[in-house]
This record gives sequence, structure tokens and C-alpha cells, in this order.
Amino acid sequence: MSASETRQQIVEVADRLFYERGFEATSFADIAKQVGLSRGNFYYHFKTKDEILGAVIAQRRANTIALLEGWESDAASPAGRILSFVHMLIANRTRIMAHGCPVGTLCNELAKLDHAAGSQAAALFSVFREWLARQFAALGHAADADALALHLLMRSQGVAALATAFRDESFIRREVADMECWLKAQCRAASGRSRRSA
Repeated sequence: MSASETRQQIVEVADRLFYERGFEATSFADIAKQVGLSRGNFYYHFKTKDEILGAVIAQRRANTIALLEGWESDAASPAGRILSFVHMLIANRTRIMAHGCPVGTLCNELAKLDHAAGSQAAALFSVFREWLARQFAALGHAADADALALHLLMRSQGVAALATAFRDESFIRREVADMECWLKAQCRAASGRSRRSA
């Protein structure tokens, strides 16, 4: 395995462990053991856990951007793309019920630790926020696109937090159905506004 492949494996293992156990509770030894590296070989790739955290956040950002680009390609309409975001709660329900939202849990932990990387982690939410705002603007809600994006982000985070607490899949499905109805109402409002201005 090449050095770059080993480094990538370290980042992937650390990403999973930070999500499942938490950043603070995951040690260098935990990551090295799962990758199968000695401590000495591990330090060749990363000198500190904060370096690994930076690499994990960068990878999550790249993965998020790739996910959003995929939704752009797969759905022809802004409403369809927004639905892809909403349905992420269903697609990831098992992981969410077990560990929460990967972005939300990391942001919360780093905020409690007053960690310097907290703003980098929070920027992952900004990627979703800006993308959702573009979709709402394309839907016909240019004036309140950012507010609608924040509302949907807030709603999805609330669902993720309660789903982790209650481990209730039916709750997730009910909330997703309610968000679908809310989105339909936003589509109708935008359509009505467009007809009145025509």
C-alpha cells in the first residue's frame, strides 16, 4: 500500500471513529490499531490528532460537495434536489439513530471543547446552507431563500437529535413526510407568486 493510500485509510478510519465514539474519546492508538500501523509508522503520516481532525473535516467537505453535485445531476428540478436533502434522513436512519448527524455531533463536541477546528466543522453546515439557498432561489423564493435553507437545516438537525434520543424510525418517517408537505407548500407559494407577477 502506498503512503497516500495509507494516509487515506487513516483518515477514513478516524472519520468513522470520531463519528461513532467522538473526537475526544478516540486516541491515536485506537486509529493505529484499526489501520494496522505501529505508532512509529502512524506518526510518519500524522503528528497530532488535530492534524487528523483537519484531514477528516476536509474529507467530509469534499464528500458533501460530491453528494450535492450528485443530487444536482440526478434531479431535474430544485424541489427534487431539496427532496434529496430531506430524504437523507431516511437513507441514513440507522446511523443517525445510533450516533446522530455526523456534522451536528462533531460541531457540538468541538464547541464544548472550545476547539480551534470548531469553525471548520461548522463550515460543513454552510455548504448545505448555501446549496439549499440556491435551490430555494431557483424554486422562486429568492427573497427568503436563506431563511428557508436555515429552517430546513434546523428541522433536519432536530429530527436527527430526537431520532438518536428515541431510536424511533417511525418518528423519522413521519417528520420526513411532514417536511415533504412543507416543501409542497413552498412550491405552491412560489408558483402562485409567479402567476401573479406574470
